[in-house]
Amino acid sequence: MMEFRASTDAVAIADAIVVGVGEGRVFDPKGTALSEKLPWLAKHLDDAEFTGKAGQSVVVPGGEAVPYKTVVLVGMGPTADLERIRRAAGTAARSLPKCAAVATTLHLGVSGGAEAVGLGFTLGAYTFTKHKSEKKPSTIATVILLEGSADDVAGAVRGATIGDGVNLARDLINEPAMGKSPATLADRATAIATEVGLGIRVLDEKQIESEGLGGLRGVSLGADNPARLVELRYEPKNARGFLAIVGKGIVFDSGGLSLKPADSMETMKTDMSGAAAVFAAMRTIALLKLPVRVVGITPLTENMPGGSALRPGDVLKIRNGKTIEVLNTDAEGRLVLADGLSLAAEQKPDLIVDVATLTGAIQIALGEKIAGLFGTEAATAKVAAAAESAGERVWRMPLPDDYRKNIDSDVADMKNTGTKYGGAINASMLLKEFVGDVPWAHLDIAGPARATEAEHYIPKGGTGFGVRTIVELARQMS
Repeated sequence: MMEFRASTDAVAIADAIVVGVGEGRVFDPKGTALSEKLPWLAKHLDDAEFTGKAGQSVVVPGGEAVPYKTVVLVGMGPTADLERIRRAAGTAARSLPKCAAVATTLHLGVSGGAEAVGLGFTLGAYTFTKHKSEKKPSTIATVILLEGSADDVAGAVRGATIGDGVNLARDLINEPAMGKSPATLADRATAIATEVGLGIRVLDEKQIESEGLGGLRGVSLGADNPARLVELRYEPKNARGFLAIVGKGIVFDSGGLSLKPADSMETMKTDMSGAAAVFAAMRTIALLKLPVRVVGITPLTENMPGGSALRPGDVLKIRNGKTIEVLNTDAEGRLVLADGLSLAAEQKPDLIVDVATLTGAIQIALGEKIAGLFGTEAATAKVAAAAESAGERVWRMPLPDDYRKNIDSDVADMKNTGTKYGGAINASMLLKEFVGDVPWAHLDIAGPARATEAEHYIPKGGTGFGVRTIVELARQMS
């Protein structure tokens, strides 16, 4: 993790300085002092059409007049808020991959700004280079908070801890499917549990069958790599609430016998993003020592078209005793989540949240940057508030009772497909059958789980979406 310091003078330490600029080119005192020493800067900013709008950035050399090799000016818009600070810090980190130490004033003037800086720098500096023969990771090791306090440093460290959790999820998502079989991910979860003191239970394929996890077992039938179910537990003595989180862990989704087109499989290593978010959130919650009890459940399997694969028309019995007719084997996420939700509901938590790359339909509705939020009224309100505070965008979607008939089956309690339209609602309607009376929210992250291009603190590839919302939810519940 990066080191964070507070200082009134970072000249002897920092290679670069990062300064926020308000819309209309409004500088803070440090930015004003720098601009006065760079008489050519105004024309350069004119040529670059830099006005301080949110999202703009300019990198210039300090030269002899300024005691920093590099100056980064980042647009903050008309008013700086936490998300703009996160994005500005992320933009700066991406602009300075070869600097060892960076000074900044981005944290000043906004409550919680230091945590936003720690998070933004940590996320912006992320690269996935494991499989590159020529690795070029970010070299930023130290961030100096100019005019900062001890509380600012603590806040920045807290933000960086959350950022490290998000980056763990990104690593898991970006890893090729051949390197993250269900058993391998279960081993990784065991290592995480050992590192931060979590309880853990891992079910193998025989235990999955004996425990009545018919959805998970059914989806796994076509795969050579056997399924696993991981249950992580965080149980502090001073817990003030009980949160259950369930993550979809399809480590590769071919579609099964309802085979996907080749180009649709290219990013299917991303289909375990929900499980990655659960692993990372559990680790982060433990490191932050939040006083809330949390259980994290991740059903892990591949969805493959082997000779024993699930067939359209087969019927599966889920953990809670309800049955599902499988008409499309590519609608498999809801089948494994049904078991995970059933296990969570049995433990009577105060709230269940599941996270899943569940439907392409939600991307049609909300695009690639916003998650769909479904569930009961009070639960979705809590999750929406946590997501807003954390800086992850979600949108509340309807779950009307009269849509339940869309998943009626002639031979089972329900079917895993619905009508042509409203696919994300139909999938959520099925999940609702497995939470009982427990307050529940479902995050369909099929859009924001993967980015097609890099921007501010978001890299191209796996994003780790959901980790920040879950951690913030746990913090608010505590």
